[in-house]
Amino acid sequence: MAGHENMFFLIGLFISGVLACFGQNGLNTTMPDRLDVLTGSCVQIPCSYDIPGKHHYTFNSTIITSGVWIKENTHFYRHPDNVIFNSSKTVNRYQGKITGNMSQKNCTTVFFNVTTNYTNIYFFRIESQPFLATDIEKSVKIVVRDFPSSPIITVSGEVKEGTPVSWNCSAVAPCPEHPPELTWTLPTQFTSENQLQENSDQTKSVLSTVTFTPSYLHHEKNITCTAVYPVGTSNKRAEHNMMLNVSFSPKDTSTSISPADPVSVGSCVNLTCSSTANPPVTNFTWFKISEGKTTQVASGQSYTLNVTVVDGGLYYCEGRNSHGCGKSNEVQLAIKGGGEHLDSPVGLT
Repeated sequence: MAGHENMFFLIGLFISGVLACFGQNGLNTTMPDRLDVLTGSCVQIPCSYDIPGKHHYTFNSTIITSGVWIKENTHFYRHPDNVIFNSSKTVNRYQGKITGNMSQKNCTTVFFNVTTNYTNIYFFRIESQPFLATDIEKSVKIVVRDFPSSPIITVSGEVKEGTPVSWNCSAVAPCPEHPPELTWTLPTQFTSENQLQENSDQTKSVLSTVTFTPSYLHHEKNITCTAVYPVGTSNKRAEHNMMLNVSFSPKDTSTSISPADPVSVGSCVNLTCSSTANPPVTNFTWFKISEGKTTQVASGQSYTLNVTVVDGGLYYCEGRNSHGCGKSNEVQLAIKGGGEHLDSPVGLT
């Protein structure tokens, strides 16, 4: 009796396509490790196969080859319900079709109207009498979700004012027959370009590229890429928001003086420079205009003077970062009793 059980087990191994009872794999398939799919949509499984050299003598590519998909594990002789699709059958547990050319070892398959119950791992098998083989080492994991994953926004290089920059947004297209539509929301005018592209694992995605020239006014503004997936008569959407980080030279540079009213000799006056820049200003420099001549007098964001008779005049600052500099307005340091020529020590007492 035990001998009969062993015989049936070995026959089962052969039927399953393990080829065999010798631990050899008679089929090598290439397909993605994982596919994320939307409920109610379709899923395309990129798939190709090859027959190891030692098994070529039993495989005849001129004979019609059927493709079989098995879920969960390859022991379908123990669990026949795990066979969810056989291209030689007109009725299957999963509605689908092999769109690849099996005679050219392309087993790409599409399943339609997927449900959350489709979440599982799947193995591929070929049947071309008398050759039968299942790839027991390679599977694809299908994960079915009610909502799509967010698209991905990328940009190459630094985003700098006045320099055109291109942003890319990509979204997976598990059902290439109904790819997502990508749209942008930006704080400025732009041109965009969409295309369906093939990834390194033969899956598909939609890429949208938008090009615009940022200004400093766009710094810390949001950009959004939205992916809209058609599913049946409705749409499912996901979006990715990103805040712009625009590099720019100092802007809105200004000087303030305190006190602003004319002061007496010996008083303390504080000059302050402010500026908006990204990256922040690293160097502030102070200049004085007196009798038509400009002189650098100090550095630092603040400049404090104990006023003397020669300090009257016009002052301004410059802020500088790695992208350039910005010049402030001019302010007047007026000294009481200095007469009309407040930018000159002449006549001061």
